[in-house]
Amino acid sequence: MSTPLVRASVTGAGALTALGAAALVYANRVELTRFTLRRAAVPVAGLPGPLRILHISDIHYVPGQRKKLRWLQRLGELEPDLVVDTGDNLSRQDAVPEVLDALAPLLQFPGCFVPGSNDYYAPRWKNPLSYLAGPSHLSPDAQTLPTGDLFSAFEQAGWANLTNAHSAAEVAGLRVEFSGVDDPHLNQDEFSGWTGYQDPSLPRPDLRIGVAHAPVRRVLQTFADSGADLVLAGHTHGGQVCLPSLSGRGRALVTNCDLPAAHAKGLHQVPASDGGRTWVHVSAGIGTSAKAPIRFFCPPEATLLTLTPA
Repeated sequence: MSTPLVRASVTGAGALTALGAAALVYANRVELTRFTLRRAAVPVAGLPGPLRILHISDIHYVPGQRKKLRWLQRLGELEPDLVVDTGDNLSRQDAVPEVLDALAPLLQFPGCFVPGSNDYYAPRWKNPLSYLAGPSHLSPDAQTLPTGDLFSAFEQAGWANLTNAHSAAEVAGLRVEFSGVDDPHLNQDEFSGWTGYQDPSLPRPDLRIGVAHAPVRRVLQTFADSGADLVLAGHTHGGQVCLPSLSGRGRALVTNCDLPAAHAKGLHQVPASDGGRTWVHVSAGIGTSAKAPIRFFCPPEATLLTLTPA
């Protein structure tokens, strides 16, 4: 015969198991597709006029994700001045056609992009708890993805490929310089400078934007020290599985890089060597690895940033 204490323990264990199962169902069936558009204002000293940037990242597309596809297509209704894609668009080799279909409305606007590791290599299963021990590492037998097919389509649409490269363009009446790097998570980043460094005869830009996939601190510092006004990155998934917080956006436990968890998503500033401060926006991302399809207190999102004169 069981004692009251044993019965209470069994009941408590059953309740915790049921609660855990319910949380997993919510994280996979509800939160994973609770697509959210964030809006944020970014004051930039000396900027002569406003600029609206749509920041998208970490789509991690799997063919058949029709709700994600339709939501991405509707982002075109925002009519941004500029689209910045900070990588990890793919999850499978056959994802490119649907990714291009999803992004077709956005490819009508000026844009730029950099790669993430999941533009090069398909994800592999790993123990989610391993992220608590430190950043992930590329598997030596990872399957390659059709990076060239995707990026060629982006370039043909007019988006600038900033893979260890820089460029300049007039956007919404502003002269904007861009500098991007290959994925720092793979240690493939090489800062190439800014267009104005190579041609001092060019007029001073109104804005300098740095672009990277993983917001590794040494890369953010390089951009800040070189005069970037704004740096855009993704990779962290906002922590992906977070604790509840008063902000409603969840409190991240990990970032999968050396960025502090407090900066896993949203805006923060990095001090520059000249005494100034550079804005950094880290996107919480639109998808997850196909091998870990859950989000908790961290819905998928894109962000419309409105840069304004300070």
